Amino acid sequence: MAKELKNFTKRSDNYSQWYNELVVKADLAEQSAVRGCMVIKPYGYAIWEKMQAELDRMFKETGHQNAYFPLLIPKSFLSREADHVEGFAKECAVVTHYRLKVDPENGGVVVDPAARLEEEYIIRPTSETIIWNTYRNWINSYRDLPILVNQWANVFRWEMRTRMFLRTAEFLWQEGHTAHATKEEAMEEAIRMVNVYANFAENFMAVPVIKGTKSANERFAGALDTYTIEAMMQDGKALQSGTSHFLGQNFAKAFDVKFVNKENKEEYVWATSWGVSTRLMGALIMTHSDDNGLVLPPKLAPIQVVIVPIFKSAEDLEKIRTTLDPVITEMRRRGIRVKFDDADNKRPGFKFADYEVKGVPVRLAIGARDIENGTVEIMRRDTLEKESVPFVGIEDRIEHELEDIQTALFERARKFRDSKIIKVDTYEEFKEKIEEGGFILAHWDGSTETEEKIKEETKATIRCIPFDGDKTPGKCMVTGKPSAQRVIFARSY
Repeated sequence: MAKELKNFTKRSDNYSQWYNELVVKADLAEQSAVRGCMVIKPYGYAIWEKMQAELDRMFKETGHQNAYFPLLIPKSFLSREADHVEGFAKECAVVTHYRLKVDPENGGVVVDPAARLEEEYIIRPTSETIIWNTYRNWINSYRDLPILVNQWANVFRWEMRTRMFLRTAEFLWQEGHTAHATKEEAMEEAIRMVNVYANFAENFMAVPVIKGTKSANERFAGALDTYTIEAMMQDGKALQSGTSHFLGQNFAKAFDVKFVNKENKEEYVWATSWGVSTRLMGALIMTHSDDNGLVLPPKLAPIQVVIVPIFKSAEDLEKIRTTLDPVITEMRRRGIRVKFDDADNKRPGFKFADYEVKGVPVRLAIGARDIENGTVEIMRRDTLEKESVPFVGIEDRIEHELEDIQTALFERARKFRDSKIIKVDTYEEFKEKIEEGGFILAHWDGSTETEEKIKEETKATIRCIPFDGDKTPGKCMVTGKPSAQRVIFARSY
């Protein structure tokens, strides 16, 4: 059974299959009976809860409050902002009726044709429209601004090709929606939140990211500017891991949201929106995990330390438990999430394999003989290295190991990413290097036509125009026209 748990397709053989197998074997999620949707299992949801808790804390520290808005959006709302509706039209699921009835002939249930809605509803693909219709009732004066609201919710987009966590029809996320009195304040908010996302990705997920601006072709539907954090997965593909949008006055104008400013003049409100989703789970999996299973950064691991007792009798187990009780109490006092697995229905070998697949950062194994010798076996999941260490002071050792694992995972991912960033100057070199994966820094003339040509011919897109990076002007690799700076191209999820 332990061998079956760790019997994965190797990443080098089939990265996509490895990922799908890992999601299931690590007990994170499984396919559901609903097309394109998944069931997030308790262990997977526990990781999402850790993410949610840290992000929620960070949002509140920057002045935001949580609220909740309806799941159903009147269809007429989407038509008010032209770019927005065009961007989401193909992904919308539509509610047309409000009642079912029993079909006596077939013994089944059918939609009651007499119960058609006067106005159809859209299951929210995102909430800008319903929220800005609401803000119209909240805002009259500059004294009502800013509004800094976040929503934790689910959304639905009818995706054609789905993969658990990375792209599902229904997914969990947060979406911030803020209203401001000035353009400058709204732009500052949009940048602030992309920096919050980058902070979370690097310091909690241990995922290095590049911050930048999306090209006009890639920005959010209805936004004037979209800011993004881009991460690189182990197969060299990019994963957009969080976005923040400067919406200008587009939605305020669409929903007639005005305020009286300090000069007693009426003007439209300035807006932002920003969000991350359960796609972060996919980023976490693909950045750190290996052919043995999941690898979790300690800050987000539901279980940071698992202790597996090795015993042959009830007396042995009681001796181990009595010895460990004060240690476990001290670890919990320090905020370390520890599990003592004394279940006798599974062999130690199975437990070792199970916790390895689930990515628990540190494992301790201890038996009656270890207690006599004053030692305990410790294993780090990131390196799979085992070591027999003194039992006295094990709490300090574990605390140190958890901190070291968190740092080591980030550094390993950063070094990998940096090794896969290259500069090219010609289109021929670009087409050759894009086959190897990674981030390619190249000059682009700023036109949508050139961007579309590159995408069509190479399947690579502009991931972002980086905030930091090579600002040296040059010539577009495709057209030879002037280019203000290098941008990042990659194939992506």
